[in-house]
Amino acid sequence: MKPLARIARVARTLRHLRFEQMLAQSVHAVRGVGSPIEIDGPAPSLAVTSSPSPFPGPAAHARFEPGPRITLLGVTVEFGSGIDWDFEREGPLFAYHLHQFEYLRAASADPELRIASILDWIHRHPRGIGWDPHPVSLRLLAWGKLLLTEGALPVDPAARAEMRASMARQAETLSRHLEVRLQANHLMSNLIGVVFAGLLFDGAAADRWLALHHRLEDEIARQILPDGLHEERSPMYHSLLLENLLDLLNLARAAAPRAPKSLINTLETTSAAMLEALSLLCHPDGEIALFGDSAFGIAQSPDRLRVYAASIGVPVGRSTATGLLPRSGFARLSSGPFCLIASLAGPSPAHQPGHAHCDALSFELSCGDRRVVTDTGVCEYRPGERRRVSRATASHSTIEVDGREQAEIWAAHRIGGRPQVVIEGIEPGTRAVASCRSWSTPDTLHRREFAVRDGAIEIRDSLIGRALPVRLLLPLAPGLEPRLSHDPDRATLAHIPLGGGRRIRIALPAAARWAIERSDYYPEFGRVVSRACLVGVSSDFDTGTWRFDLGE
Repeated sequence: MKPLARIARVARTLRHLRFEQMLAQSVHAVRGVGSPIEIDGPAPSLAVTSSPSPFPGPAAHARFEPGPRITLLGVTVEFGSGIDWDFEREGPLFAYHLHQFEYLRAASADPELRIASILDWIHRHPRGIGWDPHPVSLRLLAWGKLLLTEGALPVDPAARAEMRASMARQAETLSRHLEVRLQANHLMSNLIGVVFAGLLFDGAAADRWLALHHRLEDEIARQILPDGLHEERSPMYHSLLLENLLDLLNLARAAAPRAPKSLINTLETTSAAMLEALSLLCHPDGEIALFGDSAFGIAQSPDRLRVYAASIGVPVGRSTATGLLPRSGFARLSSGPFCLIASLAGPSPAHQPGHAHCDALSFELSCGDRRVVTDTGVCEYRPGERRRVSRATASHSTIEVDGREQAEIWAAHRIGGRPQVVIEGIEPGTRAVASCRSWSTPDTLHRREFAVRDGAIEIRDSLIGRALPVRLLLPLAPGLEPRLSHDPDRATLAHIPLGGGRRIRIALPAAARWAIERSDYYPEFGRVVSRACLVGVSSDFDTGTWRFDLGE
């Protein structure tokens, strides 16, 4: 890319930042991550010693075996004689999770090993990536949950005091180095971590951390949209933040004399709304849709979150009925055995779309408890081909115009130019219409209507404006192998066996030439699965209809 084009791309990226975010980015560029901050005096004492409800164990991706042998994000590392806290071979995301310590809460880690690993980190990692604000935030929760879980750590007063002293130092450091420059889930996690420490401990420092609950409540109001979904539109990150808020509520119930009523009220109402929104983004198989940066096994399962929420008194209305999340831009339609979840918005939020993909007007589809049309998911965050593929327009069930992207994706988490995506009409449960004008092809508008008709799902596409070559894309779930045929009217049909004598018949838009290709599917971090993808090609496409029904 030429220098001027590179400068223009950066300008298109930066112009969406908030003022405080831009200022914080400038400070970070000069200073970097702030140094750990010392605290004078003895280790703070615990304000509470147990929680009303047990904390759920670590998510599926985080596993520990003696050795130590640690599995994170689909990668297993054998550390041998001891954990290398400066380990960098698997990239910064692995390092973050290594320093977050969730894996040490696994049942396979005994109490003596847990405290030995914690003390080893305290002694051998006085600075470095483990002191970045995000791992500090989540480590405070992990260590705090160990302290509040009976039998999780040895009864060793000296070791526990050293652990509490380190947590105080971490909480103080975090309170002064909030990730304002990144915003979104990072800033929310920072504030949750600091307030968690404020509730967990007694003393003047803890009171100072707890006082940030006002800022946390403001951030929750800003980041959790009125329809209950987190602003980044990722079901995975939504679930991660929901668990963190439930952890904080669990602790607040135990520390009731210290817990501000406004905080408890905010946590209760927000958690209930987030559970409701999560239900709309779950398939009949019980798991999340993979829109944006989402993969299985990183967050707790939706069912596990519901059980946890109910155990601490959060109303759990498992409403997976047909519906709409109007502010975040997701719609759910059901017809007979079919369940469709559609993405009707562009990259979000505007100031931090790092976890967004080119998935406007795309959808996922299930038939019964079997997924049929799938998003691509995410394999890794390091810049490279797999990261590019996971975010690309061609990896989603939408239309790629002129071989270009809906949004100007670059690096691993950057977006410059943005598409214009508009919800044009909604009849909840029966019909949704939205349009997308890609940043790279502004003279061509893609309009898509999702509708329920006669027990089937119909999708009608229209391209308005400048005629350009297009590819119509339908990535299928792994294990589904379609067969193409033609009906008497020469329309192309796709037949997909589901097993048990069932099959789906898809009438494909007649204006395109259809073929079956192979593409990658990333259901979990570090996992690549080959799958079939129906691809239609046309040089003069204007309208076309898809119809999904059960074949004979």
